[in-house]
Amino acid sequence: MVRRWPGFGGVLLGTLFACASLTPSLLPRTWMYQGVMAAVTALMGYAAGAALGALGRALIRYRPPERGRRLAWRALIGGCAVLTVVALWYSHDWQRDLRALMGMDTSLTWFPPLILGVAVVLFTLGLLLARLVRLGGRKLIGWLDRFVPVQVGRAIGVVLMAVLVAVFANDVLFSAFVARMSDVSSVANQGTAPGVRRPATRLVSGGPGSFVPWDTLGKEGRTFVASAPAPARLTAFSGRPATEPIRVYVGLEAAPTPQAQAALAVRELERTGAFRRPVLAVLGTTGTGWVDPSIPASLEYMYDGRSATVAVQYSYLPSWVSFLVDRERAARAGRALFEAVRARWAELPADSRPKLVLAGESLGSYALEHAFRDLGDLTARTDGAVFVGPPNVNPIWRHVTVGREPGSPVWRPVYEAGRTVRFAQTPGDLGRPPGPWARPRVVYLQNASDPIVWWTPALILRRPAWLEGERGPGVNPRMKWFPLVTFWQVLVDMTSALSVPPGHGHRYNANVVDAWAAVAAPPGWDAADSVRLRTLLSSF
Repeated sequence: MVRRWPGFGGVLLGTLFACASLTPSLLPRTWMYQGVMAAVTALMGYAAGAALGALGRALIRYRPPERGRRLAWRALIGGCAVLTVVALWYSHDWQRDLRALMGMDTSLTWFPPLILGVAVVLFTLGLLLARLVRLGGRKLIGWLDRFVPVQVGRAIGVVLMAVLVAVFANDVLFSAFVARMSDVSSVANQGTAPGVRRPATRLVSGGPGSFVPWDTLGKEGRTFVASAPAPARLTAFSGRPATEPIRVYVGLEAAPTPQAQAALAVRELERTGAFRRPVLAVLGTTGTGWVDPSIPASLEYMYDGRSATVAVQYSYLPSWVSFLVDRERAARAGRALFEAVRARWAELPADSRPKLVLAGESLGSYALEHAFRDLGDLTARTDGAVFVGPPNVNPIWRHVTVGREPGSPVWRPVYEAGRTVRFAQTPGDLGRPPGPWARPRVVYLQNASDPIVWWTPALILRRPAWLEGERGPGVNPRMKWFPLVTFWQVLVDMTSALSVPPGHGHRYNANVVDAWAAVAAPPGWDAADSVRLRTLLSSF
């Protein structure tokens, strides 16, 4: 295989890594996903094994006799084959158990021979590519040895090959991937979801008299402003007279900078009379500009339409791509929007200001957290916040989670006896701990099986706290941590985080109702109202 067969250490660790990838992670996966995962994970293991083998040969001069090497290879091949068959055999039950934990259909299609075939083919192609790169490096070093001392030539050759591989991976492969995703997402952003029509009301962006043209809102922005519930639906729920909700949205094409977008959003809020509503919510969007429909709708049903929500778009890339390339842009957009809205809000008489609250899901929560120094700053300058499925990089979330009370699990932490901030996967979690809960309040909705919350580069070398002690709801008790492997498993889980039932993965849906009820419920709202609204929104 390009000059020689695979090495002993590489085969051993490659097989171990591939088998480890078959063990359960946070979310179920298909057989095709598993085949690709096994191949990539095996390549990681092979690289580690090959490096360790080279180091061992450099440090230990002893070489076993030929007969001993043949016996060792036979034992290795036999042991790896048995281990692979056993892991494939058990992988079906592991996936079925995980689906059962999440209330999913357990009759899954799982083809171990196809998983093995996909993994072997992709692994072989990857190894051939790596061997070709190594061969090129050796040719380069051989050429350099003709002009400089051997050690110098080797050092220069290794550095040059490393730079070439890094440049190719980053500036060619990754940049081409991002450019392609950008092209595809840009086209999608220009479209309009089926059934979405330009609204006739003046109380939303893109409608008559709006400072934001309809065609600049982007696909998700058009969906957001056009999907506000009609007053008749709000009245049917509450039995009280309702009005049209205010929804303000500024797309990427409407203004050139985050500051200009924020200024335009404030003008829209003034135009629609948003500052005269009882509650005004600043919303963070995900990478595509999407807003979870349950976030604005919950407030609108609670307040009989007498609410206002505002959001801006900072990207049109899928959230997991935006997480890699657009995080700083998200932070700038969130900070600019909040500061602009609060500055105008602060000019109002104190007794006539609306409640100023925040909400964001995924990167939307990351964007808004960056408007504040810490939790104290957040509660000092707002009337509360709801953050849904926060990424592991959220600064306030990390501070609170790390500073949790001893004995409270990382997937449901208790911070300062729950006096300000609480974490929930189900509505009942908001009542714990049972002590006082002062206002303003902050709620984090986070599922124990949400890879968006738990993925971090630290998984490469360190066992996470959520895999120690009692497991969170929906997390397979058979899930184990493996160096590098778990990092890769959870990373891949992020791409399917929405392909599971509500209450698992990155699906939060109507649980947002209870979070809003805890943070910003209107007078007279009770637990029965929350149950009715949660049931209503779950049916959409």
